[in-house]
Formats: sequence, C-alpha cells, structure tokens
Amino acid sequence: MPKALIFSGQGAQKVGMGRSLYESSSKAKALYNKANEVLGYDFSRVCFEGPEEELTKTNVCQAALYVHGIAVLALWKETFPSETVGAALGLSLGELTALALAEVYDFEVGLQIVAERGRLMQIACEESDGGMASVLGGTREQVFDLAAEFDVDVANLNCPGQIVISGPSDRINEAVEVGKGRGFKRVLPLTVGGAYHSRLMEPARAAFEDYLSDISFFSPEFPVFSNVDAQASDDPDTIKGNLVKQVVSSVLWEDCMWAANAVAEIDGFIECGMAGVLKGMAKRIDRDMSVDSFETFEDFQESGDVSS
Repeated sequence: MPKALIFSGQGAQKVGMGRSLYESSSKAKALYNKANEVLGYDFSRVCFEGPEEELTKTNVCQAALYVHGIAVLALWKETFPSETVGAALGLSLGELTALALAEVYDFEVGLQIVAERGRLMQIACEESDGGMASVLGGTREQVFDLAAEFDVDVANLNCPGQIVISGPSDRINEAVEVGKGRGFKRVLPLTVGGAYHSRLMEPARAAFEDYLSDISFFSPEFPVFSNVDAQASDDPDTIKGNLVKQVVSSVLWEDCMWAANAVAEIDGFIECGMAGVLKGMAKRIDRDMSVDSFETFEDFQESGDVSS
C-alpha cells in the first residue's frame, strides 16, 4: 500500500547533514552538485562543514533542508523500488519539499523558490525584533488565550502539548514569564532568528507573492496537505496561494498528520528528514501512527540494499 512522505522544517538542520548521502550515492551527489550550481556558491560545503552560524541563517538552512529531503527521497526510491507514494506533507519549509516530490515544480525550480523564500524571510528577520517560544502542556484554547493576551501569534500547532507562539521579542518574553504561572508544563523561549509564521513576516509574504506570480505550478501527482488548512488541493493557484499565506499563518501540523493518516490507502509514514523529529511528533499525535525515519546513508544500509 502507498506511504505518506513527510519532510522536515526549519530548525531541524545540523552541520554534517547530507554528507553521508553525498559520499555514498551518485544520485545524492548529483543533487548537491546541481544545488551548488543553481545557488551560485559552495552550498554543499556549508551543509557538510558549517560553520553552524552560517548554516542556521534562514536563507541557507531552508535550502539545506530542501536538498537533504530530496536526496533522502532519491535513496528511499532506490532502496524500496516497490513502494509507492500516496500523499505527502511537510512542516513549514518541508511543504515546499513535498510539492517538489508531487511534481508541482521540478527540483531546480523548487530550489530557487526555497532560496528566495529564505532570503525574504531573512530580510524580514533582520528588519524586526522578533522571537518565538514553545508552550508545552495545556490545550489549544489556553495557548490561543495566552497569545491573544500579549498580542502575539500562534505559529505552530505541532502535536498535543507542543505549540509555538511568535511575535515581537518583548511581548514573547512577557508571555513566557506569565505563562509559567498558567498551568503549562513549561514555556521556553526558542533560539531563532526571528518571529516566523507571525505578522512580522508580512513584508516577506508580500514579496514572496510577487516572486511566485510568474512561476508555473502544476497539479500534484497525489495529495499534498497544506499547513494553512490541512487540506489537499489539486488546483495550482490554490497551492500557490497557500504557500504565500503559510509565511504568516499558523502551521497546522497535527491537523495535517491526522488528515494524511485518514487517507484510506495510506499505510504509514516515511520521514525524509533530520533526527526523527517528525516521528517524535507523530507518536505524540497518535502512538499507533507508523513512521520510519531516514536521514543518513547508513539508515538505508540497515533497511535494504542500496547501490551507488
């Protein structure tokens, strides 16, 4: 039966990502070499060697996660040639990787889109003083009430008991202090470059909309669930519009996972990403969700024969 493939979002990156794939697979090596050419700098070296402060820049890490996800996907297809894909979804940036898998655009066009999205978001971060915080425990309603009280946004609804708020740094810091006494397990400020998925990203959203206006999207080969509404559309204009909205909207990851899990023909999830982050979230959504995670070449060696 077909699988649903899931792809990592920003924050999952780490120095060394993709190196084992590049060194052991001709397909992965070709993807990284093409990325170097498209982006116009030694992108693979930053992924493999850092420094960390360079890799964590929004305009770099988003491309790094996109290329890594596509490289892992190439190895998955090679290792399990009889497996098929019935749906795809990705956390924030990962949604763009999922759309490339579904052939809404090709690898190179997708990489250019990702690079521009990251560049615009990096500029928005630099021109604002934003922050984010993770709220652990409590209900959605309680977190939305906390966000409303301090006039910040709910950025990510990742899984039960893990929601992220985003907005101006001073308001986020106040929400963190007050939230500690509101019955949540923990309220933790996050080390991030800005207030992603909040109103502070509006300049990036507007510029990204202009950028995408001249790029052709195609109908997906299978359902891809949008972060903004947890729905799958086959209309290219709707898909493009949702990608634009996503820059400033809440990421409904838990809802997306439930929606994909409900597709009748889907038989489990395959995580093409980093360190099993999404697998961990899935188990908090529903312990019965089946998720296999792949990050390195060694992960594939443990699962089946891989040719270079």
